[in-house]
Amino acid sequence: MAGLASTMGSGAMTNSFEEIFTSDVALFIGTNTTWNHPVFASMVKRAVRQGLKVIVCDPRRIDLVDYADIWIQQKNGSDVALLMGLQHIIFHEGWEDKAYIEERLENIEEYRKSLEFFTPSKVEELTGVDRELLFKAAKLYATSGRGALYYCMGITQHSHGVDNVKACVNMQMISGNVGHEGGGVNPLRGQNNVQGACDMGGLPNVYAGYQPVTSEDARKKFMEYWGLPEDNVSLEIGMTLTRMINACGEKIKALYCLGENPMISDPNQNHVREALESLDLLVVQDIFQTETGEMADVVLPGVTFAEKQGTITNSERLVQLTNQAIEPTGDVRQDYEIIADLAGRMGHSGFPNTAEALWKEIKDLTPQYHGMTWDRIRESGLQWPCPAEDHPGTKFLHKDKFARGKGILTPLEYKPPAEEPDADWPMVLSTGRMLQHFHTGTMTRKTDVLDALVPTGNVEIHPADAENLGIADGDKVRVSSRRGSIETTALVVERVAPGSIFIPWHFAEAAANVLTNDALDPVASIPEYKVCAARLEKVA
Repeated sequence: MAGLASTMGSGAMTNSFEEIFTSDVALFIGTNTTWNHPVFASMVKRAVRQGLKVIVCDPRRIDLVDYADIWIQQKNGSDVALLMGLQHIIFHEGWEDKAYIEERLENIEEYRKSLEFFTPSKVEELTGVDRELLFKAAKLYATSGRGALYYCMGITQHSHGVDNVKACVNMQMISGNVGHEGGGVNPLRGQNNVQGACDMGGLPNVYAGYQPVTSEDARKKFMEYWGLPEDNVSLEIGMTLTRMINACGEKIKALYCLGENPMISDPNQNHVREALESLDLLVVQDIFQTETGEMADVVLPGVTFAEKQGTITNSERLVQLTNQAIEPTGDVRQDYEIIADLAGRMGHSGFPNTAEALWKEIKDLTPQYHGMTWDRIRESGLQWPCPAEDHPGTKFLHKDKFARGKGILTPLEYKPPAEEPDADWPMVLSTGRMLQHFHTGTMTRKTDVLDALVPTGNVEIHPADAENLGIADGDKVRVSSRRGSIETTALVVERVAPGSIFIPWHFAEAAANVLTNDALDPVASIPEYKVCAARLEKVA
């Protein structure tokens, strides 16, 4: 969101899923789409059969490569070099959209100057990608017509993740692919309501609707609505989750985790455990007991999606109404009832404690949602921004101008990963999700069918590396990094590059995030889950 908002003025997917059928070419980078977004992936496959050209950029040979015209296998952590290198070629060959750049963009000269570094020979050195393949990809993308770019956490989860996103934005801006159907900068969200959580102010720097907490006007608006004195809420930006973990036991004495399982999902797990153990109070509110809940002083049982009434906002900004399908059973309560009750006990009565009251507050305080009613979104939903009740919603953003006026082209430098392999730690470890499991496994590993399909984790290793290390498929192995070790099973496959290994992170008994690096992006504070130095050995 930081990269999108600072360059275009809006931190969301610019276009709609169905627009893949109006695109001429699509570039997928840092997204294992068939595993992580299988419904959208089925649309991509149909679009390919209808003539869509596809470029896939990924260090692993993911399934989407089977549908691609070009596969670029860049080194882990080299995405800025790759994307800026493609842009260097586009300008050198005169394939950029000159009229669009002149009319709609700014900071062009500084950006062009930064491209000088990313020559084909330099990019080949940094990424490991042959310069002829770079040229072929640049030509296909820049000369095929309407182009859409899709990315996921393979782009964002780096110590320079914001730069990666800005490189994606640059690519779309210079090719004139923002502000019309079939184009766009399209982040595929990692969970089903991440966009909605961000829209509602689930970030340390904004209220609902991305209204800055540093703004006096925004503070006044919200404090008046809530009936509070203005000085009741600080103008200072708060902490991200990753920085909260680092502050536990010092600045932070109590932590309230709602639907979050940092004991599996956060990097450098030994550090996370030490941080949570240093708290005076840990509260966990969730639908099942989790690894974090096992450490908690208080566990508050909430309800599942099927037991709730409310809205979910997906990647394409589509706000959809969910109806309660079943009655909750056991000693559970609606999440908003728990929160309202806690607020009341802390001296803040009148908290909204029904779905209807919450929706009224959303409409009143969130400009992008102002024109939505439950009746309007009941059948198929509406895409924000929807500022009035006669507004049809917005299929794609930045049609005639960017939300901030002119779009900003960003000059970028190449930055290596925070940790690279060496003699002691010769392998490059990356982590991610599987098709059969989701996030920390809180739900999917309690689902008999899914857990039977993939009951345990593994580490993917290239056959050449397996042979050198005397490891066979199915062997028990130990994977180590500077932060710890885990034992798991070897899966010998050619989809990982030689010198690289991949571990899915759903499995508590072989938790990949024991190993991952908690180096943070300086702007967004996201950890570098996708690259760290590691060592692999067979367990006797």
